[in-house]
Amino acid sequence: MAFQYTPVDIPVLITTSTTNANSEPHFVTERRITPTWTVMQLKSKLETMTGIPPGSQRLKLKRPGHVDNWVDGDESIIGEWGLMKGCEIEVHDCRPPSARPSFNDLSSIEKYVLPTSTYEALPNSVLAWKKRQKLGRFEPTALSPAESTRKQAEKDDKNLEDRERRFIGIAVAKRAIILPSSPPHVRRGIIRFVGPVPSIPYRGLETPSAALSALPIWVGIELDEPTGKNDGSVGGKRYFTCPSKTGIFVKPEKIEVGDFPPLGLDDLEDETMEEI
Repeated sequence: MAFQYTPVDIPVLITTSTTNANSEPHFVTERRITPTWTVMQLKSKLETMTGIPPGSQRLKLKRPGHVDNWVDGDESIIGEWGLMKGCEIEVHDCRPPSARPSFNDLSSIEKYVLPTSTYEALPNSVLAWKKRQKLGRFEPTALSPAESTRKQAEKDDKNLEDRERRFIGIAVAKRAIILPSSPPHVRRGIIRFVGPVPSIPYRGLETPSAALSALPIWVGIELDEPTGKNDGSVGGKRYFTCPSKTGIFVKPEKIEVGDFPPLGLDDLEDETMEEI
């Protein structure tokens, strides 16, 4: 009995053609092809990759160092076309553009939205897990958003009182640094504002401006350098005036008041050397 040669699969790059010669192919993948397949067998397998029906495919074989060839004859053997390692098979769609389905345009697709009542009834959702673990708003001792905001306001007031008693009170016109700070990157500036900032939205408070005593305290600082976030205004309301990007609002526990002179030229040179 004669020895039967078993063909070795050949890795081939599969691409799809584009209308613009300078653009990248829409689809690129590498697949192993058996040289004894017929062209129709290959097209059937390419349909699962490209979505183009076999009858609408036209294949171009690109071989390194050879002229590109169109693969014709559905019953011909693909290996007879000189298939080799490093080849590329470019799949062309012969259908008119109007007959090709567009998988990128989602504007006409109706999106499914799970009703809230259905989601809340699911036993294996994140919401159900939070309920079982009593986390977040399901914790028996959890504070409401309004109560949490008022607690923060009380904490800020106590923080300011403690600092006053220790003679390091936060007050307008005093120098301060932003914590945490470590040389040479120390942000410092002058306190320009101390008080609630009602233009910052707070969960659970519908009209925060009507109850300023229930709002947390913020400290507005004009920084020596433009490393801030605003010009002294938040949410369209101005609380102090300073150049753009030199204003910042921080919580009282995030600053330290003291004798922090503005950065001089020597300090700036040291910072530059540290960053080289």
